[in-house]
Amino acid sequence: MPEGDTVWQAASRLHDSLAGKVLTRSDLRVPKLATADLTGRTVLDVTPRGKHLLTRIEGGLTLHSHLRMDGAWKVFANGQRWSGGPAHQIRAILGTHDRTAVGYRLPVLDLLRTPDEQRVVGHLGPDLLGPDWDPGQALANLLADPARPLGEALLDQRNLAGIGNVYKSELCFLLGVTPWLPVGALPADRAAKLPALAKRLLEANRDRPVRSTTGRRGQDLFTYGRAPRPCLRCGTPIRVADQGDGSRERPTYWCPTCQAGPAPAPGSPPTRRIRPRPPN
Repeated sequence: MPEGDTVWQAASRLHDSLAGKVLTRSDLRVPKLATADLTGRTVLDVTPRGKHLLTRIEGGLTLHSHLRMDGAWKVFANGQRWSGGPAHQIRAILGTHDRTAVGYRLPVLDLLRTPDEQRVVGHLGPDLLGPDWDPGQALANLLADPARPLGEALLDQRNLAGIGNVYKSELCFLLGVTPWLPVGALPADRAAKLPALAKRLLEANRDRPVRSTTGRRGQDLFTYGRAPRPCLRCGTPIRVADQGDGSRERPTYWCPTCQAGPAPAPGSPPTRRIRPRPPN
């Protein structure tokens, strides 16, 4: 699942393969960009911003993409067989003399003027893996709505950018509270260490092929995807429920013994808390 660390990895691969090279092929397969042609332009850099990718191109242009749940950018040597999915899932192709980047299942693809990038990423909070990271501002953003469940606040990219469902569940486990605990009820000492803990997790995983929050080989995550297997700490079966307003699937995992706070009763329907859908 693409989160801040995997988007950082994608940006690094794209930058290493494309930056400083002239595009010899450009194919943007979305209706609004069908006539756009970037061939002959040099790729300047590829920069991650939270879960967004900004590919800056000569002439003051930026190709903006977002992976959401299952989008991916794959890079292939010229002549290498593409293997990211069927052809009908390809949304973008950027080729140079020796490499081709192929964007599969990209739900968001825009071409905009580079000075206008704030239009698509200006709403984001401090980026956990970016140069703008500000732990104090991130914590202030999270605490601004004290009644909001912690899990929802962590996913809101306006508070801090880069956390998705996996890190939401893992952070709440490491803090010892459920994702349904109101942010304002989080003990002050745990709230104070939350931003640094989140940053440490993403930084530790941005260069790893397999994400790990436990430090245990073969047992990579404490809770996410592990229901109903036993908790790695106490042996209680891990539980899973949906969280959010219902606009998207938000599977949320927790240990009912190790994590204090409110949680859905066993067998209860998914949580539906109506609020504006947070931007990514």
